[in-house]
Amino acid sequence: MAYPESDVQISVFGLGTVEARVLSEIGFEVGATLIELNADHGDRIGKGAVLARLHNAEQQARVAKAEAGVVSAEAALSMTQAVVEKARSVLAQRQQTNRRQQRLLTQNTVSEEDAEDAQLQQDVAATELAVALSEVDVAKAQLTDAQAQLDYERVLLEHHVLRAPYDAIVVKRHHELGTVLSAGETLFTLVDADTVWILAYVDESRTGDVRAGQSAEVRLRSLPRTVFPGHVARIDIESDRVNEERRVYVTCDQCPENFYLGEQAEVFITTTTLNDATLIPEATVAGFNGTAGTIWVVNDHKLRRRTVQFGARTLDGRVVITGGLEGASAVIELDRGLREGRRAKVTPPATR
Repeated sequence: MAYPESDVQISVFGLGTVEARVLSEIGFEVGATLIELNADHGDRIGKGAVLARLHNAEQQARVAKAEAGVVSAEAALSMTQAVVEKARSVLAQRQQTNRRQQRLLTQNTVSEEDAEDAQLQQDVAATELAVALSEVDVAKAQLTDAQAQLDYERVLLEHHVLRAPYDAIVVKRHHELGTVLSAGETLFTLVDADTVWILAYVDESRTGDVRAGQSAEVRLRSLPRTVFPGHVARIDIESDRVNEERRVYVTCDQCPENFYLGEQAEVFITTTTLNDATLIPEATVAGFNGTAGTIWVVNDHKLRRRTVQFGARTLDGRVVITGGLEGASAVIELDRGLREGRRAKVTPPATR
């Protein structure tokens, strides 16, 4: 007979593989010959570590040319600034001469023609100063352009060095020294060990109560006798339309130090714990449709067929009776001698 049980854990099962949320296939942004390799399969590398280098003599020459361009632009700027100072001195001299000539003109000491010539010389000097100042602006712009070109060439030179984007483990090295790589071609496959999780496929009919944050247990195929505690990290919004399964991601709270991407894993997710529940084997239910079915019960010391309602299902093939059992006890073992109305005796659990 079925008797009430306490602390019944309701779990769902999922079969999946070990995966990683952060997995990167990295390479150079430019193409050239591979001349240095500093990492290989299985190496643990820190963020910013130099993984490889490309032949960069041509780019170094461009950087040197850009540096020379900056020096030339700085010299041109210095020259135009010197011209400005000269133009200012000439203008000051011409202004002084013009003031003197204009004063002498009022005293009728010089001719009007000489005074006009002095004014003209001052105006010409002022114009030459304005031209010199504009040439300084042009020289500054050319220096800025030369510095930008140098920065650009240095960035391209840095593209010949491949650095780790984060703390990672090298999953695979795809090429060897001397290989001529194209821009964007994969050289290393990296994985962030802190983002390893289990991608489990769970039957849609069992995932209604699965929520992020629920506790879970993970068993790896290589360590079948070890249970790793974890929790549900994410549930995909989109299900598999063909297999009618939902993708559930589970992270280990205490994962093994070594992991193997693609390894098969079993996941058991605890969705709830029932304080008091009566369970019956699903195999004893006739016409079970997921929510109701007909079972044998003992009522008033007689066997009866009764339709009851069911709730959650356990992994060992039992279902929780949620309604319809009032005043009766459920039979959990089918026997050929079961007949409607036949007398039956209910044995208490303590004396079974």
